Amino acid sequence: MKKEYLIYKLSDEVKNACKIPLESFQTYGVKRGLRNENGSGVLVGLTNIGNVVGYERGADGVLTPTDGKLFYRGYELNDLVEPLLQERRFGFEETAYLLLSGKLPDKEELSAFQSLLNENMPLDHRTIVHIIDLEGTDIMNILARCVLEMYTFDSNPDDISRDNLMRQSIELIAKFPTIIAYAYNIYRHSVQGRSLHIRHPNENLSIAENFLYMLKHDNYTELDARMLDLLLIIQAEHGGGNNSTFTVRVTSSTRTDTYSSIAAGIGSLKGPLHGGANIKVINMFHHLKQQIKDWGDTDEIDTYLTRMLNKEAYDQTGLIYGLGHAVYTLSDPRAVQLKKLAGELAKEKGREEEYQFLRRIEQEGIKLISARRKSKKPVCANLDFYSGFIYEMVGLPQEIFTPIFAMARIVGWTAHRIEELHYEGRRIIRPAYMNLLESKEYVPISER
Repeated sequence: MKKEYLIYKLSDEVKNACKIPLESFQTYGVKRGLRNENGSGVLVGLTNIGNVVGYERGADGVLTPTDGKLFYRGYELNDLVEPLLQERRFGFEETAYLLLSGKLPDKEELSAFQSLLNENMPLDHRTIVHIIDLEGTDIMNILARCVLEMYTFDSNPDDISRDNLMRQSIELIAKFPTIIAYAYNIYRHSVQGRSLHIRHPNENLSIAENFLYMLKHDNYTELDARMLDLLLIIQAEHGGGNNSTFTVRVTSSTRTDTYSSIAAGIGSLKGPLHGGANIKVINMFHHLKQQIKDWGDTDEIDTYLTRMLNKEAYDQTGLIYGLGHAVYTLSDPRAVQLKKLAGELAKEKGREEEYQFLRRIEQEGIKLISARRKSKKPVCANLDFYSGFIYEMVGLPQEIFTPIFAMARIVGWTAHRIEELHYEGRRIIRPAYMNLLESKEYVPISER
């Protein structure tokens, strides 16, 4: 039997083996995707790190949609972001300190923490050689492999004491920007035939500035750097239930090493239904810019978006990417911040017409999706709706959209890993699956 035919045969046979009737989930009370019928998440753990609020629960248990709120260690995201914007200073390092420690740093603590991060940003020369040797086209895969390689360079990789976990966390947070910038520069050289630049981090720059410096030298503006800093802040944490953070907590509960656990989180975030969604949005936006002739004509926009929802246009999925969220209902606080700042950046870049067009797509898309929905849950733009547009205006290539998400979320991942390994009464996370098949009698191979 030919190998190609055997693969086809196995694939065809497993098609029936994978069938599970949808009604069986209701029969046995199984929460698909760990989501309740009312849209809320199944409670599987407790945390002191982040909180995602998209509805209010009344005394009768009924959920009422509300404006979205995101909390970091008890502080609402907007309360953390607004002072940074007013003072025009960078805040990702401060946010990382808060998420790791549980408290906001004073000036002395923040300065020392920033210095510690900058000291750890340079890569071991063996890691640089490894990145060059990989020459991959997927930066997320290179990032995961580099993280796993860090295990071999760590003199104490398996120690899960708080002190050691904090050391590893700081090193990962500091090195992610460098790995991603170097990996892209090498990709740009090997795939696109461009000059290869390896710039060492500058100890006087913030993480956002350093990343742009390593990637683009001095070809960026202050507003570019502040926009990236904001994106890093609002993507740093999103509660313990998001897929990648939950992956980190599940693997951490086995007491595996930090690098294996974080590599698993990277694999989760890479998926197009998670961290890769911003690319889906920006590609859709480019398509709509070509297909819709009058960007100010809401009737023309409605007509084409309706065709998309009917699976008659674009990629025939019936989706308008970037609209809707598992938790948020009336609004996603991250998208609210990004929408406002995307407008500011669009003025600097001369792309206000595109920005207004994107806002019309949001407005009309929400209206059309809401009219079709059987459930009463409201629809809102999510983080991904504006993030890709901002990345593009800053001059960042699509190949690093999702890696930048990882560069931010490594803060939340490491904070949740420390908590998972050090709360009282911790246990390995091991949920149950119900088997639907009846027992079978074994048939000898001669009788099959």
